[in-house]
Amino acid sequence: MTAHHKPLSLIDLAEVMSALRTPVTGCPWDLEQTFQTIAPYTIEEAYEVADAIARGDLADLKDELGDLLLQVVYHSRIAEEQGAFALGDVIAAVTAKMIRRHPHVFGDAAQRSAGAANGFWETIKAEEKLLKAAERERINPAPAATAAASALDDVPAAMPALTRAVKLQAKAARVGFDWPSVQPVLDKMREEIAELEVEIVHADKQKTADEFGDLIFVMANLARHLDIDPEAALRAANQKFTRRFHGVEALLRASGKEPAQSNLAEMDALWDEVKEREKDKAG
Repeated sequence: MTAHHKPLSLIDLAEVMSALRTPVTGCPWDLEQTFQTIAPYTIEEAYEVADAIARGDLADLKDELGDLLLQVVYHSRIAEEQGAFALGDVIAAVTAKMIRRHPHVFGDAAQRSAGAANGFWETIKAEEKLLKAAERERINPAPAATAAASALDDVPAAMPALTRAVKLQAKAARVGFDWPSVQPVLDKMREEIAELEVEIVHADKQKTADEFGDLIFVMANLARHLDIDPEAALRAANQKFTRRFHGVEALLRASGKEPAQSNLAEMDALWDEVKEREKDKAG
């Protein structure tokens, strides 16, 4: 950066967004957007951040983090226009939350010397949840007949299904609803595979879909017991498949063919060849 350029800040980005959202002089597309229309982009940008990290591409990660930051600024600007909150409120809230959740770092001398006690994070979050519920009740009193609170209440429904499955299972585990080891999970997985096979034979599409969902749910639970992120594992499997299929395509083209001119037997043999080459490279 040259000497005559001052470093940009979050304020500069907020001012750009303000200009984009200014009626008449702003961008017509940006002016049309709402929380609902922007939300899919927010999710997409988070995935692109994860992808850049998985690829180890720090230059791309810088760009993707900027795109994700823009989403925060975008939502905050829409909220400010509605009189709900502004970007400064978002920053103040998360700053206060991080300080509150780390008493062993930001607390008094006694708290700092006590260190991070087991379960302190969950305890603080539970206290925050109670305070938030009380505040919501004060602002908007609920009807007399309300459903009892559940251990699963704060798992967002909009999460990717695989991630949400792990979150639901983890929440249930905290209140004792969990298998004690991996073996019962493996047994349950085999049970679900057998039930899926039965429905495939019966050709009942809805029941087959139900059993398939049960199997994926158990696989997510297995990942949790093995301390594996199933989303990351599946992304890695997708990347592996893509890499190997590209290898099959390259071998076909070297012989003057396209995949559509080949057949399963030939491509399967080439797939095995690509796998062997990867093993040889790995040493």
